[in-house]
Amino acid sequence: MSIHVTMAETLLLPPEERGNCSISRWYKGKSVFITGATGFMGKVLIEKLLYQCPEIKEIYIFLRSKRGRSPEQRIADMFKLPMFQRLKKVDPDAIKKIKSIHGDIIQENLGLSTAEQSVLTENVSVIFHCAATLKLEAPLKDAIEMNTAGTEKILELAKKTKHLKALVHLSTAFCSADLPEFREKVYPCPDNPKDVIQVVRWMRDDALVKATPAIIHPHPNTYTYSKRLAETLVASEYPNLPVVIVRPSIVTPAGVEPLPGWVDTLNGPMGLMVAAGKGVIRSMHVKGENRAQVVPVDLAINGIISAAWKIGTIQTKPKEIPVYNMTQDAVKKVTWKEVLDTGRQVGHEYPFEMQIWYPDGDIRSSKLMHQICCIFLHWIPAYFIDFLLFVFRQKRFMVRLMHKINDGLELLQFFTTREWIFDSTNFLALAGERTPEDKKAFLIDFNIMTPEEYMKLSVLGTRQYCMKEDLSTIPRCRRIQKVLYIIDRLFALFFYMGLIWLLCSFSDTAKSIFDSVGKYAKNVPVVGSLVPTS
Repeated sequence: MSIHVTMAETLLLPPEERGNCSISRWYKGKSVFITGATGFMGKVLIEKLLYQCPEIKEIYIFLRSKRGRSPEQRIADMFKLPMFQRLKKVDPDAIKKIKSIHGDIIQENLGLSTAEQSVLTENVSVIFHCAATLKLEAPLKDAIEMNTAGTEKILELAKKTKHLKALVHLSTAFCSADLPEFREKVYPCPDNPKDVIQVVRWMRDDALVKATPAIIHPHPNTYTYSKRLAETLVASEYPNLPVVIVRPSIVTPAGVEPLPGWVDTLNGPMGLMVAAGKGVIRSMHVKGENRAQVVPVDLAINGIISAAWKIGTIQTKPKEIPVYNMTQDAVKKVTWKEVLDTGRQVGHEYPFEMQIWYPDGDIRSSKLMHQICCIFLHWIPAYFIDFLLFVFRQKRFMVRLMHKINDGLELLQFFTTREWIFDSTNFLALAGERTPEDKKAFLIDFNIMTPEEYMKLSVLGTRQYCMKEDLSTIPRCRRIQKVLYIIDRLFALFFYMGLIWLLCSFSDTAKSIFDSVGKYAKNVPVVGSLVPTS
C-alpha cells in the first residue's frame, strides 16, 4: 500500500521542464547558503532547490561530524531519505552540489575558520536563515543565543558577502503573539535585542530562570519573544542588505512535494496527532470555533524561494522591509473543530500501530472541564498502566510520558484558545504576480485539495515517514482498533454503572427515581427482560 497520487500533483511543472521558468533561471549559477539545513523545512528547501533549479551552482550547509559519521556521510544518509527519490531519478549526481561547512550558529563567528568564512563571503549569492530552536519551553538563554544572537551573526556574515542578492529570514507568524492582528510589517519591540543578548550572557542561570516571565512579558514563551527580537535585528539592516522576512504559521506535512504527506518531525501538531491516534491524548483545551493557522511545508518552501527571487530582482526597493505572512487565513478558513473532527475520522480509518486505547478524544473549550477530563482520561489510565507494568516487572513509562504531554498541551493552549487576524496581502500578491510557469514550478495554492484529502495525506505521511509504520499493517490495526472500541465501551458502561450504584447507595431520592425507572423499563419490549425482578 502506498500514499496515492493526488490531483494536485498534475498542477506541477513536468519533470522534463524543470528549470524552465524565470525563478529557476534566476538561481542559475548562484551559490546558496542555508542554515538549519538538517531540519524539517531545511531538507525540503534543499530538495526543492536541487530539483527545480538544476543549474544552481552549490548549496552550502552547516554540518559537523555526529555519532561517528562524517559530514559527507551524513549528507549521503540524508540523500537516502524517501523525500529525495524524485531528485535521484532525474539527477543522481545532485548530491555533489551540497557542500558542508563546519560551522555552528551559536559560536563566535559562527565557529568558522578564516578560510571557511572566505568560501562563503566570496561565493554565496543567496542566504536562507532557517536555523532556530523550535522548543516553546526552551530556557531563555538558549532561545536568545540560537534565535536572536544567531541571527545577529548571520547578518554580520551577510555584510561581508560580496555578491549577496537576497537574505531570507525565516520567522514565525506568531512572533508578535500579544497583538490581536498581524500585518505584514515589523512591529516595534520594547526591548533592544543587543541589550537582551548581553543580559542573558551575564546573568546567572538560576536568576535568569526566575526573571524570564517578567522579561518576555507579554509573550507566552521564549520562542516567540526571541523571534520577535530577531526580526528587529533583521529590519535594522534594511535597505543596506537585501533582506526579507517570511512568517509561516504552523508548518504541517507536505501536500504535494517532495512526497504527498512528507513529514519527519513530531514537533507541534504532528506529535499531538500521533498521541491522539494512539489513544494517549483524549482531551484538549481548544476553542473549536477559532481558525486553525497552518501551512503545508511545500507551500511555505515555495514561498520562501519566491521571496528570495523577488527581493533579488526588484528594481525599486520598498521603503519598509518586505514581510510575508504565510497563512491560509485570507484564502481558506478552517476551524480547529473541523481539523480535529476530520483528523479523528481519518485516524479511525487509517489507525496507528501500538494503540494504547481507543482513539476517541475530544476538544473542550472550558479549561475546568478539560482538567477534570484529564484526571479521568489521562492520569488515572497512566497510573493504571504503570501499575500493570510494575506488576509484570516491566519498565514504567506512562506517567512520565503523560507529564511531557501535559506540559506540551499547556504550552499550546495559548495558541488553541486564542484567535488572530492575519494580513497576507504581500504573500498573496507574490504568489499571484509570477509567470504561469513559475506558479507550476513553485506551487502556492491553498485550494489544491480539500481539508479531508489533506488530512488523509497528513495521517498516512506521519504514519509512514515519521513513525516508520508500514501502510500494509493498516488492516490488522483496524481489527485491533475494533477490539479496543469494545473494551472502551464496556469500560464506560461499568464506570457509569458504578457511579449510579454509588449515587443510589447514598441517596434515597436517587434510589426511588431509579426504582421508578426500573418499573417503567419492565414494560418495554426486550429491555424489560433485562431488568432484574425484586
